[in-house]
Amino acid sequence: MANPAGPPPTGGGNGEQRRLKLLAVTACPTGIAHTYMAAEKLAQAAERRGIDMKVETQGSIGAENVLSDNDVRTADGIIVAADKDVDLSRFAGKRVLKVGVAEGIHHPERLIEQVRSAPVHEAASEAVSPTAAGGRERSVTYKALMNGVSYMIPFVVVGGLLIAVSLSLGGHTDPSGGLVIPKGSFWMDLNNIGVIGFTLMVPILSGYIAYAIADRPALVPGMIGGWIANTGSLYDSKAGAGFIGAIVTGFLAGYLVLWIKKVRVPKFVQPIMPIIVIPIVATTVLGTFFIYVIGKPISWVFEHLTSWLSGMTGASAVLLGAILGLMIAFDMGGPVNKTAFLFGAGLIATGNQTVMGMCAAAIPVMPLGQGVATLIRKRLYTEQERETGLASLFMGCFGISEGAIPFAAARPAQVIPANMLGGAVAGAVAGIAGVKDAVPHGGPIVAVLGAVSGVPMFFVAAVIGTVVTALTTVTLIDIAERRRRGAPVVGVGVEDAEPVLIPVGAGVSSGSGEHGLAAARVERGSAPFSSGSGGAGCSAEVDPAGAGGDVLSGYLTERTVKVRLDAREKAAAIREMAGLLARSGEVADLDELVRTALRREEQGTTGLGEEIAIPHAKTDAVTAPVVGFARSDEGVEWGSMDGTKARLVFMIAVPEAAAGDEHLRILTLLSRKLMDAGFRERLTAAGDERAVLGVLSEIR
Repeated sequence: MANPAGPPPTGGGNGEQRRLKLLAVTACPTGIAHTYMAAEKLAQAAERRGIDMKVETQGSIGAENVLSDNDVRTADGIIVAADKDVDLSRFAGKRVLKVGVAEGIHHPERLIEQVRSAPVHEAASEAVSPTAAGGRERSVTYKALMNGVSYMIPFVVVGGLLIAVSLSLGGHTDPSGGLVIPKGSFWMDLNNIGVIGFTLMVPILSGYIAYAIADRPALVPGMIGGWIANTGSLYDSKAGAGFIGAIVTGFLAGYLVLWIKKVRVPKFVQPIMPIIVIPIVATTVLGTFFIYVIGKPISWVFEHLTSWLSGMTGASAVLLGAILGLMIAFDMGGPVNKTAFLFGAGLIATGNQTVMGMCAAAIPVMPLGQGVATLIRKRLYTEQERETGLASLFMGCFGISEGAIPFAAARPAQVIPANMLGGAVAGAVAGIAGVKDAVPHGGPIVAVLGAVSGVPMFFVAAVIGTVVTALTTVTLIDIAERRRRGAPVVGVGVEDAEPVLIPVGAGVSSGSGEHGLAAARVERGSAPFSSGSGGAGCSAEVDPAGAGGDVLSGYLTERTVKVRLDAREKAAAIREMAGLLARSGEVADLDELVRTALRREEQGTTGLGEEIAIPHAKTDAVTAPVVGFARSDEGVEWGSMDGTKARLVFMIAVPEAAAGDEHLRILTLLSRKLMDAGFRERLTAAGDERAVLGVLSEIR
């Protein structure tokens, strides 16, 4: 283990005391501006005190200025100012102070003082240093759930799409019942690969929830626990517990490992604790607990639900259809869903195909409804969630209800009730219409292949259920966000969530990404930026005078600069800035641009402090990326984190199709440079538009 930290009395051979050396890591889950603001503030505070400091930034475009092993070895302390999980294992034996990213912006001097007496980070315990007073972090529960969802999504998408493709191109109805793919065919092999993806989906969710709570030692018990939860035969159930069971085992594994870590053991045992003892003990305890304690009630529920449904076969078709729809939509592959599905499938052999018809109409409602929701209210979802929504739509067409699981896992309180309401409506409508399904499968695919009688009403039921689910989902999410008043909506992922400038202390809701989602980006070759320093440099040469040069790759020109902003309040200022952008000729719908920017402000202020505001919008109201700048002599109240009025206002607008790297890189470039007090002074003192462009040409 490395030397416990604290300023050691080391220096040069001539008796000189060496300068104190500190390291820092800054990270923000939903955006990039605060990552770099905290880095700049910490570096400036260290320089004023004569302290050497290197800062690693973990922004939306990845880690930059990464700390090397040699950096860590010679460091006297590490400050971690982050609102997302940061791997602390590399800092074993060093003093580590962990705080929220806002603390790095507001109190860098205080953090530098506190790190000198921070506790030493122990590798065996993976303990997290106490948070400095006033620091705010996302809850462990939230970050753990989002971590699991982010790793699960690729398995859902790959598995679901491969199964859908194999069914659509290689499947057909069989007289003996079922939607079948010929054995030994290419399409069966493709289907089997997709099934593997779906099989791994649940243990991956469980494992990475546990990993986020207790680090690597929890990964094995989490994954094995998730596999057990999804394998009903291990505890005498006809269906596994599905993704809900995986969430349970993930949290159980994580907290069980945390508890085991606290047990004091002899020093000679400590090295093997994280790689042998903890995984074996936690896996054994969790596995047997699920099989003998949790699994039995699941099996009991499964059996009694089946018995209860059997007693309802003579009941009203509307009531039975609504109940089956509720069950199908509840856990999407779990015991409740499987009970309804197997009940309907079992009655096909008796000649009763109407029950399966109700189930078949409800099965596609969840993925279709969640996919439609991402299309009708885009602002509530990150780019990654919208991409997952498209995949969900495709899976829904082939009756793969699991396509909605990422949305349900990320926002269970809003998505599951919406799914159940839509499923109940679809099942009830199918029951009224007497829709029949001759094969144990659901979704539009069975109607297209001729397995459904009453095809028009089957589609009516599915469409109505889908619309109900979509509208209910966006309504519930919108209500939740309005209650939070400033909490930006994010997905199941961190790297590629929408670049949001978070106000200090604002929370982050569940969803798409500030928390670990790997998303598809715009190809870097299509972005007019070079990789530059840390991937954020601007490739265009800029005329120092601002004339004829490309500032921010030509997105900001003399036409989109105004040295005096007339507006006195935020909404008016945004409208004035939008009008400024319209001078570029790239604004197709001025009113929509204003509405989009104002909606973004409702999610959380874009006032950064230091008299800076950067309102931004991703909207097809603009035909190409465009940036504007204006100064306000009196300042505009923007709700900034430090209470200052905005005097330097930048506005960024990019079309949806080009909202990847451009948006992130523009924000990165601006937020870095604007932390330089000298740069702000020169920008404030610039006399006219050409002078302003000359100052802005310093951005590299």
